[in-house]
Amino acid sequence: MNPDNYFSRTALLDATQRVLGYRLSWQDAQAGTARPDRTTQPMLALMAQFPRQSGASLFFIEIQAATLNSNSLQHLNPATTVLMFSQAELACPEGIELAMSLHAHGFRLALCHPDVALFDSSDGLLSLMAFVTADLANPDLAQIARLAALAEPALKLIVNQVSDWNAFDACAALGLAGFFENMCASPRSLPRIAEMGSQTVLILQLMKMVQACADIRELEKVLQRDAMLSYKLLRYINSAGFGLQIEIESLRHAITMLGYLPLYRWLALLLATTSTAGSSQALLQAAIVRGRFVELLGVGLLPASEAGNLFVVGLFSLLDQLLGIPMPQLMRQVSLPDTIVQALLHRGDIYGPLLALAEACEGQSGSAPALADALFMTASQVNKAHGSAIVWAQDINL
Repeated sequence: MNPDNYFSRTALLDATQRVLGYRLSWQDAQAGTARPDRTTQPMLALMAQFPRQSGASLFFIEIQAATLNSNSLQHLNPATTVLMFSQAELACPEGIELAMSLHAHGFRLALCHPDVALFDSSDGLLSLMAFVTADLANPDLAQIARLAALAEPALKLIVNQVSDWNAFDACAALGLAGFFENMCASPRSLPRIAEMGSQTVLILQLMKMVQACADIRELEKVLQRDAMLSYKLLRYINSAGFGLQIEIESLRHAITMLGYLPLYRWLALLLATTSTAGSSQALLQAAIVRGRFVELLGVGLLPASEAGNLFVVGLFSLLDQLLGIPMPQLMRQVSLPDTIVQALLHRGDIYGPLLALAEACEGQSGSAPALADALFMTASQVNKAHGSAIVWAQDINL
């Protein structure tokens, strides 16, 4: 793998803003753009290193048929891998033979930008596809959507390069899913909340008590004020992503078995779900990925005791969008260590550079190599942390 390759992810959102999967592509450090021509072999090798996910999200990657070989596919999970091809590469006898072989091995296939005429073809190519993609500006989009729905078997149409929320709304109106480009850098306009909701205040009180290692009985009294919060907290704690070997039955059980530090992380996650501003599940998923990504980037650089703070830094970096409260106002209302506050407000102190690197890997700014170099990290380390964070977040019960 080229040592300068950093991958980025593009979320696939359905009409309800739910994350269905991610398209993975390489960043170009020179131009700051994705480079699909470098995808096939290094991307397949990278994906083979991802932890096996138990979630249902899909990974989409653009494939160049000429460079594909069976060895590069043997370590992938066909059930969660979608191989994307151009029509030109598959609309020939050799291409159809390749598609048949991949389909037989369980891989899902996507055809990019098919011609309308292909739907009347008798070559059987579309019957091997699970998805087709088209641009929102394609004048034949409505016709392609209709033909895809009528195909045997039916095809799912994905809109390519959804760049802003207006474009997303246009897709949603058609009932279509789309690849949302750099969603975190395009915050949806949400009503600003002057005061925090009661659940938010309650969780912040619990977080402060956990930091002070308050008596378990006092923590239980506070949590008992909201039965739904108790239920959600236990559901998060028992998510597969936390890898617990036993089922935690109560707050007392959690602290007795695991201590206070993990509880702080779970409360931070719970806080991010208390939005009354109408933020989406997709944004919450992005925050969870970023939290875990920042935490994993810190492994080996900072003591293990800092893991909880690193997770909070990544998660809370999108908290202003999730809660509809400006970040400076949030920092005045939330009691956090100064190292976290400096990272969130200025990307400074010891956590800030790790957060900046995680953010750079989400977009196409081309700044990831320089930020990683400053931390003495390789592209391989960063990519492994990024991929592991994506997979980990899929196992959290939102």
